[in-house]
Amino acid sequence: MRTSRNSNDRAQLQVSPEVGTWLARRSSRADDWTAEQLVEAKRGTTVSVVIPARNEETTVGAIVTAIREELCEHHRLVDEILVVDSHSTDATAEVAAAAGARVVAQDAVFPALDGLQGKGEALWKGVAATTGDLVVFVDGDLYDFTTDYVTGLLGPLLTDPSVAYVKGFYHRPLNGAAGSEPEGGGRVTELVARPLINMFWPELSGFVQPLAGEYAGRREVLESIPFVVNYGVEIGHLIDLLELRGLDALAQVDLGHRVHRHQSTQALGRMSGQIMQTLFDRLERYGRLVTAIPPATILAQFQRGTSADGVERELVLTDLTSPQRPPLASLPVTLRPENELDLQDTA
Repeated sequence: MRTSRNSNDRAQLQVSPEVGTWLARRSSRADDWTAEQLVEAKRGTTVSVVIPARNEETTVGAIVTAIREELCEHHRLVDEILVVDSHSTDATAEVAAAAGARVVAQDAVFPALDGLQGKGEALWKGVAATTGDLVVFVDGDLYDFTTDYVTGLLGPLLTDPSVAYVKGFYHRPLNGAAGSEPEGGGRVTELVARPLINMFWPELSGFVQPLAGEYAGRREVLESIPFVVNYGVEIGHLIDLLELRGLDALAQVDLGHRVHRHQSTQALGRMSGQIMQTLFDRLERYGRLVTAIPPATILAQFQRGTSADGVERELVLTDLTSPQRPPLASLPVTLRPENELDLQDTA
């Protein structure tokens, strides 16, 4: 393990023995299992794949088609593909349905509840609207998707009953006008999430990509934790599951390579703010940090434009308040989707 240290520090830097042991025990590669091996290990376990999608008409069809053809029809590994259409204004829903997914509109799940905006809301609704014993989450904006993503995430869950939740990681290039930076993706992880995790939850420091959008879990586990409705959902999951289940219940799998649509720097700033709000919420919730004044939730950013005083910058304000949905298992039976409507008809 390579370490970086100040030249004045003569002590060898190293992670804690707990993290070091976990890295060796709970890290694997997608090609450690074949689809055939996982079908054999399935033994009656049902699998749902949930794809949250907002304006992903150019990519979602190929993702659904690959999963349907290879893992539903050929190998019989996946039992259900659900695309949660998160207020798309393009043909995302139509493309996904044509490719063979069941599609639900985000606000059609739990219509008695006021709809909230955000990726975490789509994921929470996706769990509620599926029935699989295992739930695999795959982002809908992947350009180079392969079914190894799904089989890799299912591997630890189907072969080791002590694993409750599996996180993916991959090489993430950053493509721009100046060329491609092989490991330039995951900027929010490296600039925001990783430093904060190492400060306050160093037990999670072994996760290569704690904010990765590809992960899987057992239904009873996913239904036992809250879902932050925005981009804080992934960091919230890891912290809550560490506190509730312990580090050894979590695993990670190398999924190889990932190319997806990159967001603007300002969008990443808003994402970072949501992640930080979630982390500070968890610090208070688990008694790791007490603050006299809670963090402010308004983010001020500037973009090119002309303000009222003639300055060539326009002030843009965003509310980073991070509401969250409660654990699905805590909801009254009368609110469960099967008691509200036939979700097959909500596309």
